[in-house]
Amino acid sequence: MPNADVKEQDTLAKAARRNLSVKRVLGLAGRGARSVCQEGWEATFRKIAFRVCLMRQGEVWPYKSDLPTKKELRAQRRRVFLHRPLISILVPVYNTPERYLREMILSILRQSYDNWELCLADASSQDAPEKVIRSFADKRIRYQRLAENRGIAENTNMAIAMARGEYLALLDHDDTLRPGALYEVAKAINETDADFLYSDEIVLSEDLKRLKGFHFKPDFSPDTLRGCNYITHLSVFSRRLGEAAGLFEDAAFDGAQDHDFILRLTERAQRICHIPKVLYTWRAHGGSTAGGAEAKPYAALAGARAVKAQLDRLGLAGEVEPLPGPGSYRVRYAIPEEHLVSVIIPTQDHSADLARCLASLAAHSGRVRYEVILVENGSREEETFAFYQEARNRYPDLQIAEYKGEFNFSALCNLGARFAKGDHLLLLNNDIEVTGEDFLAEMLMFSQRPDVGAVGAKLRYPDGPIQHAGVFVGIGGSAGHSHKGHPGDSQGDMYRLATAQNVSAVTGACLMVKTQLYQQFGGLDEEQFAVAFNDIDFCLRLREAGFLNVFTPFAEAVHYESRTRGYEEGGEREARFQQEKENFRRRYAALLAAGDPYYNPHLTLEFENYAIG
Repeated sequence: MPNADVKEQDTLAKAARRNLSVKRVLGLAGRGARSVCQEGWEATFRKIAFRVCLMRQGEVWPYKSDLPTKKELRAQRRRVFLHRPLISILVPVYNTPERYLREMILSILRQSYDNWELCLADASSQDAPEKVIRSFADKRIRYQRLAENRGIAENTNMAIAMARGEYLALLDHDDTLRPGALYEVAKAINETDADFLYSDEIVLSEDLKRLKGFHFKPDFSPDTLRGCNYITHLSVFSRRLGEAAGLFEDAAFDGAQDHDFILRLTERAQRICHIPKVLYTWRAHGGSTAGGAEAKPYAALAGARAVKAQLDRLGLAGEVEPLPGPGSYRVRYAIPEEHLVSVIIPTQDHSADLARCLASLAAHSGRVRYEVILVENGSREEETFAFYQEARNRYPDLQIAEYKGEFNFSALCNLGARFAKGDHLLLLNNDIEVTGEDFLAEMLMFSQRPDVGAVGAKLRYPDGPIQHAGVFVGIGGSAGHSHKGHPGDSQGDMYRLATAQNVSAVTGACLMVKTQLYQQFGGLDEEQFAVAFNDIDFCLRLREAGFLNVFTPFAEAVHYESRTRGYEEGGEREARFQQEKENFRRRYAALLAAGDPYYNPHLTLEFENYAIG
C-alpha cells in the first residue's frame, strides 16, 4: 500500500472541503473498510475517520444534546424532589482572573436546582478576586479570605469547613458548570441514593467558545482509575463519605490531590453513580492542567504516590510509575513465584503459525512457569504431526490432547482445561505471536488478584493497527473490539490504550483466568456458543458474579486473525454465526438495552473505532 498516505491526505482534504460531518465520514469509512479490507485498507479508512473527527473538534455540536433547552430548564426548576439535599460547591480561589471568576460564579447562579451554597476559600495575594466575589449579592455565596496560601489541598479543606451541605461538590476556580448540572446530581441522588457521583465533561478554549477535547467516561472502573484520574469533574460526594475518607489530608499529593481524594472516596463509597452527561466545562489555558502537562510537572509524581498509597491501604503489593502520558500510571503488582500457567492452544494444521506462536511465547514468557497443552482437532498435513514430535522435544512441558469431532472452540478449550495442572489458564490462538516482554507476568499480575476474573492483552494486526483492546457490548448490535483500527502506538481515548482498564470482556484469542474460576463457571458454553461469542459470554458471566475483567496494554502480541479457520462467511459457517449472535442477543437483551457500563453512550455503536456517536 505505498500510496496510502497520499490517498489519506487527499481524502481528508476532500472531506474538509465538503464539510462532511464526523458521522457521515465514519459511515463512509465503515462501508469502505468492509468492501476493501482484503486489500488492507481497513486501518487507513478508520484512521481517516479518526483524524477528521479531530479536525472537527472545534465544533461543539456533538454535546448540544446535553444542554437543556429553556423549556427543560423551566421544568427542572419546577421539579419537586422528595429529597432536596443542600449541595455545597467547594472552590479554592487563588489569584483567579476576574473574567474566569465571574463566569464560574454566574454558572452557579444559573443553576436550575436552587438548593446549593457556594463556598469560596480565597488564598489570593491580590484583592481583585475578593472584589469580584463581593459584587454578587446572594446569601448562598459564602466567602472567607485566608491569611495565607497553604496549597490546594488545605485551601479546599478550609472551604469544606465552611460548608453546611449534605453533599459536597468540587469545582475549580476557573471552570464552569452546565446550567442543569446540580439538577442532574439531585435527580441521581433521589434515584440511586448514591454517596459518590461524577459526570462527563468537555474541555473548552480559554474563551469557552472552542472545543479542545471531551471526556466521555465509563462507569466506575477501579483499575482504570489507578491508570489515570478519569473521574476528575464533576465530582460530588456525601459529607459522611468525605469525613470517613479523611478529606484532603496530605499536602504531599498537591497537584494530584483530586486523584488521591477520589481514590479514597471510591474505596469507601457504598454506591457510585456515573451521570453520562456533560455537566462540567474544563477551561484550557496556560496555567491549567487541561492546558498541558507542562503547567504542573510535579503532578505526575504526586499521582504515582496517590496510587501507591491506595495499593498500601488495600494490601496490594506492587509499585507505581508515571507513564509518558500526563497523569497516567502503570501499576506493577508483585507476583509470587509459585504460580503455574497452563497455556491452552487449539490447533489444526498451519504448523508454521503454531511454531511461531510457541517460539514467541518461550522468548517472552519471562520468569513465569508455564506448560503448553495443544488441543489437536482434525489436522491432515504430515508436516503438522512431524512438528508435534519436534515440539515435544523442544518444549518439555508440552502435551497434546486430541479432540475428535467438528470444530467447536468452546469444547476444544474445555478439553484442554481438563489436562491443565496450572492454577491459571491462558486461552491462546495458534495465530498469536507474542511480542511484549514478560508477557505472562503482565497478565498474571492481574489474574492473581481475587477480585479479577478474565484478563486480556493488547493485540495488533500484522501491519500495526489495533485489533483488540477489550470488548464492549452493544457495538454492531452485539459486541465489538475497543479502538479497533487505531494506530498501534496510539494512547487511545483517555489513555484507554496505554493504561490498564476494566472492560466487560476480552477476546478468547488471548484470555487468562484462574483455573478455579474457569471450572466454577463451567468453562466456555459448548452448546449456545460453539464458535462465536463464547469468550464474551464467559466474561459477562464472571462480571455478573462481581468479578472485574481487565485489559492490559503491557502484554502485547500480534494476531494473525482467523488464519487457521478463516472468517465465518457464507454457507453453514455464516448461518451458525448468525444463530450464535442471536443466542447472545437473547441471553444479554437487558445489557444490550441498558448499554455497556464501560462504554459511554456518547460513543458510536456503529463502528469499533471509539468515535463520537
